[in-house]
Amino acid sequence: MAFELKPHLAKQAGRVEETLSVLLTADPADQETQRPERLLEAMRYAALGGGKRLRPILVLETARMFGRDDPGIVIAGSALELIHCYSLVHDDLPTMDDDDLRRGQPTVHRAFDEATAILAGDALLTLAFDAITLDRVHPDPHLRLELCRDLSRAAGIGGMAGGQMLDLQSEHRSRTETEIRTLQSMKTGALLRYACRAGARLGNASEQDIGRLTRFGEIIGLAFQLADDLLDLEASPERMGKATGKDAEAGKATLVALSGPERTRQELASLLEEAEALLAPYGQRAETLSALARYVVQRDH
Repeated sequence: MAFELKPHLAKQAGRVEETLSVLLTADPADQETQRPERLLEAMRYAALGGGKRLRPILVLETARMFGRDDPGIVIAGSALELIHCYSLVHDDLPTMDDDDLRRGQPTVHRAFDEATAILAGDALLTLAFDAITLDRVHPDPHLRLELCRDLSRAAGIGGMAGGQMLDLQSEHRSRTETEIRTLQSMKTGALLRYACRAGARLGNASEQDIGRLTRFGEIIGLAFQLADDLLDLEASPERMGKATGKDAEAGKATLVALSGPERTRQELASLLEEAEALLAPYGQRAETLSALARYVVQRDH
């Protein structure tokens, strides 16, 4: 029977959704006083009920390729998704990308208010580091500490947040291809690279395998950004569930704007070839990761 990606992704996304819901329960954790109802409501609004869950699924599928598939892995993936959700809440704010829609619904600052959205993002970010250090993630506390450090670097000044700063500074300014690739590898690529690297480490992979999967994550990060830029240029708001055409309107520095759609599609095809070559040594075990790479390159929403 042929492997069907979409049902499998839906199943894995459901596991992440259930874990996120548990992490975002109203019951306070040890050393917490209480979880304010409005703040928790905004956090759940931001994190539950939507999204592709690509980042946590990459954690799950990479670890599964190396023989580990248990609730601790889902917690690790969900920690990464909390980081992603926080970044979306803050990116949508009027002082950032100023978006009214996310996943076809009003953005958090529209559904609640700006102050609540800022606090919800802050709380999602900090909850992620709580989750990644839980005992169930991995029995080795040193590995959990290293994951925590890697996640902070992927999300912080030298990763996603730093890339967002470079992106803001690039609006309506000329940027070289190297500069654009650098900011995109930080803004979008850092978390996707972390997902594959963390999954391999959680699966107790060898250093050689960790290196291969780290490179695979880099490719997925670049391919995701290239595909996203194409969709912003060509897709409708209805298909995307958010406003499109905003990159050009804001004068964003993108490789599509610099090189054009046709060269971008050629690079996506080349990236897919490299991704499949990296996965070739794992044979059938890499079936899902290979299908995910094709999905990222060929996605239409």
